[in-house]
This record gives sequence, structure tokens and C-alpha cells, in this order.
Amino acid sequence: MRHGDKVKNLGRKKAHRDALLSNLACQLIQHKRIVTTTAKAKALRGYVEPLITKGKDNTTHQRRVVFSYLQDKEAVKELFGTVAEKVAGRPGGYTRIIKLGFRPGDNADTAMIELVDFNEIYGKGKGESKAPAKKTRRSGGAKKKAEATDKTETPATTEEKAAE
Repeated sequence: MRHGDKVKNLGRKKAHRDALLSNLACQLIQHKRIVTTTAKAKALRGYVEPLITKGKDNTTHQRRVVFSYLQDKEAVKELFGTVAEKVAGRPGGYTRIIKLGFRPGDNADTAMIELVDFNEIYGKGKGESKAPAKKTRRSGGAKKKAEATDKTETPATTEEKAAE
């Protein structure tokens, strides 16, 4: 029985699982999105998000801690450089998992895991910003009617009425 065991074992021993997650995390950091099985993507999310949080604090200690997980200098450099710069204002939730369907060879459930801030389709564009959403739940029907009567009544028509 595995009561209270929260680790997703992925059918591997601990050393093999750590090596797998380290390699997947390096590839995710370098390529910004990877396609893998859904189970691996969900396990990777819990592995890489704390590393990205550590990447926001660019100190020698944090670099050494992250390097102990990743074992790849280029991935560490990328994480503390471009990735940390993009996610600086985000309090968490750095990754997104999108299910893709089943792989033809072995019918495994596949998913794409990507870094949220590096996707230009879902994220807002660089130059444009969205208008803030309305905070009211009322219909505003009376306001629309008042605006409509104000627009039809121009200053010239009010002067003509005053002259009569």
C-alpha cells in the first residue's frame, strides 16, 4: 500500500527518476516547451517550478543549489538570465500543461509542457495592453438611455429651444 506517498514514481527507481526529471527540466528551460507523456509533465511541473523560483534570486548560493539539481551549466545560465527576467513579476505558476492526445506507437497520453511567459499566443502582446474589465454587474440600461438623449440633444438644439 502507498498511503500518504505523494511521489510520482514513473515506474523508475529514485536515481533514474532524478536523472529523468533533471534532463527534462534542462530541456524545458533551454527550449521553453517540450512534448512528453502527461505523467512525466505533471511530475516535471513539481520539479521545475521551485527551481524557477530560486532562479529569481540571482545569488551564488542559489546558482549552486539549482546546479545541484540540473547538472548543466548552460541550463543554469539560461534560467538565471532570460527565464528569471521574464518571470520576475509572476508569483508562481510558471508552467502550463496542454494535453495533446495519444501517441501512435504505444498509445501513451502525451502533453506539451511550456513556460507560460514565453508563449506569445496565450500571453498578451508586447506593445498592447488589455483594458481593465468592468467591475459592475448591473446592466446599465438607465445610463445608456441618458447618454443617448444627451447625444441627440446638441448645444445648437438647446439654444434654439431657449430662443423660442
